[in-house]
Amino acid sequence: MKTLVIFYSYTGHTKALAQELAAAESADILEIRDVARPGTIKAYTIGSFTSIRGKAWPIEPFDADMAAYDRLILMSPVWAGHTPPAVNALLARLPEGKAVSVTMVSGGGQSRFREKMDAALKSRGCTLEGFEDVKA
Repeated sequence: MKTLVIFYSYTGHTKALAQELAAAESADILEIRDVARPGTIKAYTIGSFTSIRGKAWPIEPFDADMAAYDRLILMSPVWAGHTPPAVNALLARLPEGKAVSVTMVSGGGQSRFREKMDAALKSRGCTLEGFEDVKA
């Protein structure tokens, strides 16, 4: 089974966890990057407000063909109780019909995000295969 671990990380916590998981699963890994990396103040103010509204901001192009993978694992930090704008941009690009496992990384370890992620994936024609909250 061909697996792709897709992640966005602002502080590095999610990146470290994604790298560990990809190594353990013998999976390929794809880092989502902002076109213009926001500074800390912008990330925690404008970024959080953008996240709450479910909006996206531009991410760098990537050449991974997500449709070619049997399994997708998405790892994301939690910003103001929501997915960051870069992850919202990625969600809009998911191939229809994919089952996606999601890991939300937060300081508290309880994002209460399962229902929101299920709805976001369903709107893309995807299904939530598994969900986990992880404390950073």
